[in-house]
Amino acid sequence: MFLLDRLFKKMIRHGDLTIIDHAGTVYHYGTPALEKPPVTVRFTTAAAARAVAFNPALGAGEAFMNGTLVLEQGDIADLVDVVTWNLRWQRDNPVRFALWRQASIAARIDQINFARRSKRNVAHHYDLDDRLYDLFLDPHRQYSCAYFDGPDMSLEAAQEAKLAHIAAKLDLKPGQKILDIGCGWGGMARYLHKVSGADVLGITLSEEQLKYARDETERQGLSDHVKFELIDYRSLTGQFDRIVSVGMFEHVGLPHFKQYFETVERLLDVDGVALVHTIARADGPGATDPWTAKYIFPGGYSPALSQIVPAIEKSWLWITDIEVLRLHYGMTIRHWYDRCAAQRAKIETLYDARFYRMWMFYLAAAMSAFNNDGHMNVQLQLTKRRDTLPLRRDYITETEQQLLPLSI
Repeated sequence: MFLLDRLFKKMIRHGDLTIIDHAGTVYHYGTPALEKPPVTVRFTTAAAARAVAFNPALGAGEAFMNGTLVLEQGDIADLVDVVTWNLRWQRDNPVRFALWRQASIAARIDQINFARRSKRNVAHHYDLDDRLYDLFLDPHRQYSCAYFDGPDMSLEAAQEAKLAHIAAKLDLKPGQKILDIGCGWGGMARYLHKVSGADVLGITLSEEQLKYARDETERQGLSDHVKFELIDYRSLTGQFDRIVSVGMFEHVGLPHFKQYFETVERLLDVDGVALVHTIARADGPGATDPWTAKYIFPGGYSPALSQIVPAIEKSWLWITDIEVLRLHYGMTIRHWYDRCAAQRAKIETLYDARFYRMWMFYLAAAMSAFNNDGHMNVQLQLTKRRDTLPLRRDYITETEQQLLPLSI
């Protein structure tokens, strides 16, 4: 506990954190704050506290999963929030910079995603039991950042708004062919067909997602126009009028960015439009924390815009619009976290208590990455030609107003 005590004395300035070690000794850190509930943590072993001191993200995540870090007051989201707020990305906060550098070298190796490894990495997270995702996602099964107009908006309405927002940016026309790279469970593909009549091809590397997408599309009577294939984006051929990719680019890996955008350019028709919706970093290049890389998203990395844009430039694509969604994903994950907390018994029945704790730590850490760290979402609109889209952005709002409210 000696090392962790030294670390937290330097780190925790704002918020009320109490730690009880395995021998019952009590340590207090920080100062009470009205906006942050007090948190009390008990370590059941000296090894757990030592692991957190040596590698905070990995050590804390594994200790919580294993039950050797126990919340006596507050929940795991409260604990992660108070720690990450004190490490927040802010000009006058020097505490944050030293702790995460240890992950950078390992992260670069982990981002190498050749086709076979990409499929294995996708299966690690997305081939979980379908019933898990039904417990916290909206009816479209949108497992990505929603689009809120305020904190009182429901998750269902915000996800519907996200779909309409992306459809508007694609500037859809009758008779088009659309490609959805990383189609998930097919909700985006089905939506785009319904609002435009276009033929849509969704591609994924998840066998479980593919099965659900095909079954649900057949159930809705859309199989003649909305199809899905298990294929790596790099192996695809053909031409598409529109390309959309939501929540997939985080799994591409930095060494493959140029290849990704060159593939988009190759598959996009000369008058085509592409829309890439991805997590990004406002704070510059970084590294996926070791716990997330090990347990949740192996091979995943959320890049800085400064890492994305050069790959687009080298692919001869126009960036016709960039929109930054700063607060939306934190709000989205709050809904997911609360819904999973309410469904604890069902999740533990599907898996076990250790899995439930792992899942909640993942959601708590992800939420704090957007609320306290430099994470954000961006939507990148891309074309081959400078004159493909209208001169002004008014068409986006006009189309959204036509599509909403829409519940399909």
